Amino acid sequence: MDLQRTLLIGAIAALSFMLLTKWVSFTDEKSASVMQDTSRLISATDKVPSTLPAPAIDSVANAGEDIPVAPEYSSSEAKPSTTVEVTSGRIIQVKTDVLQLAVDLQGGDIMELSLPKFLAELDDPNDPFVLLEDNAALTYIAQSGLIGPDGIDSNGRALFNASAATYVLKPGDDSVVVDLQWQGNAGVRVTKRFTLYPGSYLIDVDYLIENNSAERWQGNLFGQIKRGSAPPPSANTNAMGMKPFLGVALTQPDDRFTKFTFDDLEEESFKAQLPGGWIAVVQHYFLSAWIPNPDQIQTYSARVTSTGFNIAGFTSPALTLDPGKSGEVGAKFYAGPKDQYRLQEISPYLDLTVDYGFLWWIAQPLFWLLTNIHALVGNWGVAIILLTVLIKAAFFKLSAASYRSMANMRRVQPKMVDIREQFADDKQKQSQAMMELYKKEKINPMGGCLPILVQMPVFIGLYWMLMESVELRQAPFILWIKDLAVMDPYFVLPLMMGASMFYMQKLNPPPPDPMQAKIMQWMPVMFTFFFLWFPAGLVLYWVVNNLLSMAQQYVITRQIEKAAAKA
Repeated sequence: MDLQRTLLIGAIAALSFMLLTKWVSFTDEKSASVMQDTSRLISATDKVPSTLPAPAIDSVANAGEDIPVAPEYSSSEAKPSTTVEVTSGRIIQVKTDVLQLAVDLQGGDIMELSLPKFLAELDDPNDPFVLLEDNAALTYIAQSGLIGPDGIDSNGRALFNASAATYVLKPGDDSVVVDLQWQGNAGVRVTKRFTLYPGSYLIDVDYLIENNSAERWQGNLFGQIKRGSAPPPSANTNAMGMKPFLGVALTQPDDRFTKFTFDDLEEESFKAQLPGGWIAVVQHYFLSAWIPNPDQIQTYSARVTSTGFNIAGFTSPALTLDPGKSGEVGAKFYAGPKDQYRLQEISPYLDLTVDYGFLWWIAQPLFWLLTNIHALVGNWGVAIILLTVLIKAAFFKLSAASYRSMANMRRVQPKMVDIREQFADDKQKQSQAMMELYKKEKINPMGGCLPILVQMPVFIGLYWMLMESVELRQAPFILWIKDLAVMDPYFVLPLMMGASMFYMQKLNPPPPDPMQAKIMQWMPVMFTFFFLWFPAGLVLYWVVNNLLSMAQQYVITRQIEKAAAKA
């Protein structure tokens, strides 16, 4: 008894520690979420100031380490640079209905990018979600340029000129074009062109080169994403410690979805020549990705710099222009939500960045079903409820077999207690008597477990589908639940889940071991605490599933008890 009491106290202490840890993590997340850095993006209602914030000092100081070396080319072979070194970091702004960009004229890199259609916090409609940024909290920028023998970024980032400080996509326009101009001393002229479209998170990044010099010009296009290892401010780890993937991903001919955590890159860098493809930095709900020319062999790489930044990108084959000739080279850059149907259309297998794990073959059909239900009802919470009902209906007979087995075990519980008392000193005879009882009553003691095990892959697949779906982010349900992707603010759903779990437990036969019985009594309490921090959409699924299971189990249990009473 003393040992049992000690174990029980230990279990309660462990639960308390886990709860305290989760609470500390939760408060830290809330504190981090309110940290604000000076943004380079000015709201549409504000006037553009004469001086805009420069990039972080580290970004400028370590720019040389960022730039890749073109294949079969050493930077020592470069011709004298004609670029202008600056430290002011003049920023221009580009705005569409779905994107807001801050572009540094030194290098033409995207230093900040926000998504007006996605809010950072639901209660602040004027604060869009920031995906790319460069500040004290996080460096996450998109870089591109020209390297190689005559590349304007080979020996320092080129300084461009722009005709305006702000570019805005006006209603009714098909696109907005941003031209950044660079003029070399030898007669080479380069235009870096950004083309953005209404309703699109895909940006065309093109270089137009005019070789008006007396010599042949040669250069390679590169595009890369530079990011620190810190999680995004909106990162959330649920009570089970299951984190969405954060790291680098790309596609290969022999592996459609290859991914590296930042820790993986710390141990070993990646470099390979691959046809077409893409390379991305993936986080919960959002991603950024470079998609180069699909008809060329690209050199892809992912590495960690000496200063601790993760860099993932590509380098295209060399473009060669004879004197007096012009040419063009470019790629596409995506920065936005992990909308798998939209990503499918952009590049093959880019939709796999919506990472459902090894049970993707279950999660994908469930997502298709969920989106079609939502198209009919118009509410993601209602869609989750109806999806849960359909899943429960699909496993109705299997669940019924499980509940019937548990009900029969409950029915013969008094006989089992008598056997344990009768053969308390002889475990072998006790086991033989139990087996004879099971045979006589036609009960399979494993009948209640096997159906549950069969259903577990579906439950896990559904779990990850709900976790990864950006569609649920800031999606309202009813009344107090304004966002299905965050925890229930008043803990109503977790408490309902705990209560339903407690009632279901009462319908099952108690464990034969007293210690096990005590631990099982604490299970609803433990799960309730865990589910306090689960996204409301996930808890909603569990509540509905428990209620349906409870109703089914209650009916079956009563049927068996009535049949036994008549016998």
